[in-house]
Amino acid sequence: MKAGCSMVEKPEGGGGYQFPDWAYKTESSPGSRQIQLWHFILELLQKEEFRHVIAWQQGEYGEFVIKDPDEVARLWGRRKCKPQMNYDKLSRALRYYYNKRILHKTKGKRFTYKFNFNKLVMPNYPFINIRSSGKIQTPLVQ
Repeated sequence: MKAGCSMVEKPEGGGGYQFPDWAYKTESSPGSRQIQLWHFILELLQKEEFRHVIAWQQGEYGEFVIKDPDEVARLWGRRKCKPQMNYDKLSRALRYYYNKRILHKTKGKRFTYKFNFNKLVMPNYPFINIRSSGKIQTPLVQ
């Protein structure tokens, strides 16, 4: 692992929101799954401390707005040990999800995207319960 890079930032208990262990790559587990950008975005959306950076849109199921694109890109770069990450590179990665129908850009709204939870969460994470408010609830996975 590169010095200063934290590849594993697994949330500690207390929030009640946690992905299963396999979703987090550790240095000593070659071949394990690395975190995906959509997964990282969901993590940020669930943490109160990042509401000034990224947040769910009120009244819109699965829609979120990136309030500080540079900060989201910096956080993603830190997670992936890529200090040169910027919003242009991050948004390019987001565009790959359009064809996969994982998320799409909301027309007419800057830095606003919407998850397609039917495509993304249900087949991959059947234990996640999506509320109509766009909130995600999970049982605490150990």
